[in-house]
Amino acid sequence: MTGAEVAELLLDLAEGDLAARRSAVARLAACGEPAVPDLVRFMAEDSDSDARWYAASALALIGAPSIGPLVAAIEENTDVQFRRYAAAALGHIGEPAVRPLVAALKTKDPVARGFFAQALCRVGKDAVPVLQTELGSADPEMRQYAALVLWQMGGEGIGPLLSGPGD
Repeated sequence: MTGAEVAELLLDLAEGDLAARRSAVARLAACGEPAVPDLVRFMAEDSDSDARWYAASALALIGAPSIGPLVAAIEENTDVQFRRYAAAALGHIGEPAVRPLVAALKTKDPVARGFFAQALCRVGKDAVPVLQTELGSADPEMRQYAALVLWQMGGEGIGPLLSGPGD
C-alpha cells in the first residue's frame, strides 16, 4: 500500500461516513505493521474522538506490532484523550500486550502508569498470572503496582491478590 493510499484511508477515518470508516479500519489493519506509525501519528494529531476510536480499532486489529509504538506514544504524548484511546487499543490487543504493559508500569509518569493499568484491566484474566508473579518481585514499587492493578480488576484480580505470588 502506498503512502498516498494510507493517507486516503486516514482521511476516511477522519471524515468518512460509517461504511467508509469501517472499510478504512479493515484495510489499514490488513496493511499490518507498516501502517502502525501513520495510525499512531494520526491519533496524536487528530483530536476527534470518533477518528481516534477508529484508528485505535485498526491498531488493535494489527495486534502485536502496535504494542511498542503505543506504549512509547503514551509515555511521550500527554494528551489525556490520546492516552485513553491508545490504552484501549492495547487492552484490546490482549495477552501479547501484557508483559510490555507490566514493564511500562515502571514509568516515572503516574498518569501514564494509570493508563497502562487501565489497559491491563481491560486485558483481564490473561494479565493475572503475570501480575500475580510480580507480587513476589524484589522491586517494592512493582509489587505495589501489581497489587493495585489486581485490585482494580475486581473479581478477576482479587483472588490472586489475596493468594499471593505464584499460588
